[in-house]
Amino acid sequence: MSLEVTSTNSYTSPDTGIRTEEMLLNVGPQHPSTHGVFRLVVKIDGETVTEAIPVMGYLHRGTEKLAENLNYTQIIPYTDRLDYVSAMTNNYVLCHAVETMLGLQIPERAEFIRLIAMELNRVASHLVWWGTYLLDIGAMGPFLYAFRDREKILDFFNELCGARMTFNYMRVGGVKWDVPPGWIDRVKEFVQYMKKELKNYHNLVTGNEIFISRLKGIGKFDAKTALDYSLSGVMLRSTGIKWDLRKDEPYSIYDRFEFDVPVATEGDCMSRYHLRMAEIEQSLRILEQALEQFPSEGEILGKVPRVIRPPVGETYVRIEAPRGEIGVYIASQGKDKPWRLKLRRPSFNNLQILPKLLEGANIANMVAILGSIDIVLGEVDA
Repeated sequence: MSLEVTSTNSYTSPDTGIRTEEMLLNVGPQHPSTHGVFRLVVKIDGETVTEAIPVMGYLHRGTEKLAENLNYTQIIPYTDRLDYVSAMTNNYVLCHAVETMLGLQIPERAEFIRLIAMELNRVASHLVWWGTYLLDIGAMGPFLYAFRDREKILDFFNELCGARMTFNYMRVGGVKWDVPPGWIDRVKEFVQYMKKELKNYHNLVTGNEIFISRLKGIGKFDAKTALDYSLSGVMLRSTGIKWDLRKDEPYSIYDRFEFDVPVATEGDCMSRYHLRMAEIEQSLRILEQALEQFPSEGEILGKVPRVIRPPVGETYVRIEAPRGEIGVYIASQGKDKPWRLKLRRPSFNNLQILPKLLEGANIANMVAILGSIDIVLGEVDA
């Protein structure tokens, strides 16, 4: 049965004479599968999405503008509220930008602590994604296992900095506190535990036929499209482009460790699933090496001026966050506050491709496609 388009939003079947109209469907801003206050206005014809319009800004706090009235140390807690699932990474990128402008040397012990904290947070972030993504597409059990293991990482962070989610731990020149006694040994034990659990995750989910049929070939795009939309992280690497700032533009002490950059070529939801699971494995590999080489003593804070005043000029630094490239641009006039501060947020950039991916898709696949992008709304709205 063919359909004849009679207007932009109504159709009449020439065989039956039945007239149908497109339906406007609001998904969110209060919806469990939008992972925060995100609204998606979807136009559907039957069960096919014809148009999708993301509506952002419900969580907007004006972080970039607020930073202009804060000194550099005061800005750090605001970065926690961006990607609140991976706040250690946000702390680091701001401090790294200021350190770059000041030309600071960071003590080795501090760099090790930072790297260990960031990679632990990367594992925790991917665990949140794994558990909630499986929940989105109908599996309850994996969510419980994921949050059980993430809880162990949050306990480590609680010991390290006194917080479980918004850490305010990194400092310009190093970190706020040293690791507590026995902490490194306990993290070593966790790494070995998590390597075994990761195999159990795969046994539980990865080979499941229903799971595969829900994701394989869904939400596909190619490398050119990924570059056109300025995608990064797993969203970029799922199209065959091998780009990871930890390897391609090394920062901190990442160049000391051996690890691989997982890449896929299919560009679909299934490939993004496999890549994030592989990234957990590589983070554990980095952690294993860093924990073994951890300095037995040393300073945790470099020689930082009492009042931080970067010289007149500007800088842009970027690092590899769990969701892709996060960058900080700072323009300084030589004062204790930035003249301008801008953020490149991977969740915001990666989300731009959603309308293209949803156009022509079955509405049953909408949540699977959205979840595969792995957004955090605090970072989308800033």
